[in-house]
Amino acid sequence: MSVSFEPVTRPDEIEDLATMAYEIWHEYWPAIIGEAQTNYMIENFQSLEAFVRDMSENAYEYWFLIDDAGNRVGYTGGHEEPETNRFFISKIYLRSDARGKGYARATVNFYNKLCHTRGLSAMYLTVNKHNELGVRAYKGTGFEVIDAVETDIGEGFIMDDYIMERPVN
Repeated sequence: MSVSFEPVTRPDEIEDLATMAYEIWHEYWPAIIGEAQTNYMIENFQSLEAFVRDMSENAYEYWFLIDDAGNRVGYTGGHEEPETNRFFISKIYLRSDARGKGYARATVNFYNKLCHTRGLSAMYLTVNKHNELGVRAYKGTGFEVIDAVETDIGEGFIMDDYIMERPVN
């Protein structure tokens, strides 16, 4: 298994990213956070408008994960935080048929190289406390829980997350 990372830069690619996010989120998240919060999260954080906003206002970078056959099997994104000398990994999401095949580990390795090249000392992310698959995958790639937070994201919804960090090596 190998994976490549295709930068998302053009408007049509951002539209494809939003379509993929919609599909993945509706397949995975309702069982964990419910349908209403899933829809809210897509609209506010995983939509075309959210991706464009994050890229233009917060210097987010996004990539499609491409498998050996040239298929887009997931997406990832985040941004540098110069004030903490870390990279915030905002998103690592995979299609259902791509989970458990090493793509998450490959993505963490991608970020490790990116951070090393950019002179960053660590990477971090947030993961829903009830997302057992995600927590296990991140721990398996060297992330450690450094905090737990409950964030009010509006309309009565709370993100109940661990903050996990991994040093660059």
